[in-house]
Amino acid sequence: MHCGGALFTQGRGATRTGEGGTVRVAMTAFAEVVATSAAVAATPARREKIERLAELLRRLAPDQIAAVVGFLTGEPRQGRIGVGWASAYRSSAAPATEPSLTVVDVDQSLAELATTAGAGSQARRMALLDELMGRATANEQAFVRALLTGELRQGALGGILAEAVARAADVPAEAVRRAAMLEGDLGAAALLALTGGAGALNAVGLHVLRPVQPMLAGSAASVGEALATTGRASVEWKLDGARVQVHRAGADVRIYTRNLNDITDRLPDLAADVRRLPVADAILDGEVIGLHDDTDRPRRFQDTMKAFGSSGGLQAYFFDVLHVDGTDLLDVPLAQRRAALDEIAGLPVVPALATSDVDAAEAFARDALRAGHEGVLVKALDAAYQAGRRGKAWRKVKPVRTADLVVLAAEWGHGRRRGWLSNLHLGARGADGSFVMVGKTFKGLTDQLLAWQTEQLQALAIGEEGIAVHVRPELVVEIAFDGVQVSRRYPGGVALRFARVKRYRPDKQASDADPIEALQAIIAAGSGTP
Repeated sequence: MHCGGALFTQGRGATRTGEGGTVRVAMTAFAEVVATSAAVAATPARREKIERLAELLRRLAPDQIAAVVGFLTGEPRQGRIGVGWASAYRSSAAPATEPSLTVVDVDQSLAELATTAGAGSQARRMALLDELMGRATANEQAFVRALLTGELRQGALGGILAEAVARAADVPAEAVRRAAMLEGDLGAAALLALTGGAGALNAVGLHVLRPVQPMLAGSAASVGEALATTGRASVEWKLDGARVQVHRAGADVRIYTRNLNDITDRLPDLAADVRRLPVADAILDGEVIGLHDDTDRPRRFQDTMKAFGSSGGLQAYFFDVLHVDGTDLLDVPLAQRRAALDEIAGLPVVPALATSDVDAAEAFARDALRAGHEGVLVKALDAAYQAGRRGKAWRKVKPVRTADLVVLAAEWGHGRRRGWLSNLHLGARGADGSFVMVGKTFKGLTDQLLAWQTEQLQALAIGEEGIAVHVRPELVVEIAFDGVQVSRRYPGGVALRFARVKRYRPDKQASDADPIEALQAIIAAGSGTP
């Protein structure tokens, strides 16, 4: 039965209404989700992953869709559940012999776990967890533990799942991706697609006070290489700060991180500054940095992050505008968005140069470096804002190659580093959601950083092997390196040359780590080593 672009399975249970009417949909067993996850993890074929996921999605009732999307991406729709690794594995409930849990059962249990707080909450959470585990089979228990601890790696990343939603609903994948970025939630986009088809997806628009996923930049080795890709571009100083998306609706101002977390209460001065701007409504994209009072030169990134929540010392500079006074600008060229940004009186903007001239752009980049900044961003002036995408329209150019990687393990140090976790095992993001080791480093670590990372990594520990402590892949670290070389030692086939720690990135999640393909491409382009 085909309704609203989606294939609905008849059965006993809930109802779902599409463009073609109301149909009954069987309540999906949680075991079906677990089995699909295992099947997706077992196949390397992208097309087969998508088809298996789509087959499951077609069978879901409306109240199951968002929950299952959260399960399959490893990100429960409740957000942080409040159950850590130790608690998840402490439950001693014997597994059930037969599956009985539904998707709704598990979703409701997670919701109750997430909202349990106050005196006695830890004991209450363990009781709730034991109750859930007691109803779960052994396979279901393993899935729940992996879901709670962030260890679920079945290869159903957002990109694959978005395509699966499109396949299940018979709608364009781009329509699903666009709705997900505007809703800030793939689960919400999936619900629209599977219940309302393309019409419901196309009706999703930009809303002030609802954050959208930020547009991201790829890397280029030089300004000339970047301009060759973008054509005439806005060459902008790359500030070493924290990305912010600022929304204003009248007197109401909200400030969000790159991960869409609301941090308005931590930046009261910025919120007050935005309220004074001569606009009624706006969505601004920018960067917050710390400045030295005497020179106006930027402070270190970690000093900027420490200043959040304190008074003074931080300054926001904006480089894009997505909405102003009733007009959406998401789909217009950057040249038009930049003009609208410049028209907002009193708004501090990132220095920019519109050019296609390599010499002029390189001179501008040198100015940025002399001012203490990281380099430049080269942005195609004819490109729309591709929220949530890391395309070719934006390119970052730094004098030293860097990559955002995930810490997979660390080794106990010796000599003056005895007692600290020192040598880091570094992983890039794999295509299936796992992390691929690309090298080790103990360089660039100060005593202060060694002490901090030892504490953080011990909290993430999942096991030991000799002097190595294996950790949950959650901590993102920015690594500077001189090149990439072919390696038979690591499964990704590449290893970093002269890797050293530049800084940790607490503002980023593991899913933001650079993909292994980006490092492999450096060798493929013939620029792996100097």
